[in-house]
Amino acid sequence: MQKNRKKPTKNRKCRKVRNGDKIVVNSGNCRGQTGIVLKCTDNDHVLVQGVNLCKKHVRPTQENPSGSIIDIERPIHISNVQVCDANGKPVKLKVKVDGNGEKNFFYNSQGGEVTYRPVKKPHQS
Repeated sequence: MQKNRKKPTKNRKCRKVRNGDKIVVNSGNCRGQTGIVLKCTDNDHVLVQGVNLCKKHVRPTQENPSGSIIDIERPIHISNVQVCDANGKPVKLKVKVDGNGEKNFFYNSQGGEVTYRPVKKPHQS
């Protein structure tokens, strides 16, 4: 008899949202808020600076004898956020191959196509 084993999560190679991107929230209680992505988790959630704040009660310790209530950011599902341009307007990213054969994300603006960033992360060496 086989045990019910958890299926491994799919490793997504191409995510349109990455650390450092400016995003706007599409749905939920924080709809319309913008922020910068601090962290992307494996299970399709992103942590955004200043968005989806929750209160956390901190118990008293020797450093903080009275305890406190702090605001912390909680993760948001990646389907509820969208990349935005410098003005805070949400944009739809598309992939295009340039003359060098590299894939880049771009979006359409009033003046034409604007290159956002390359699809692949730069190698750190």
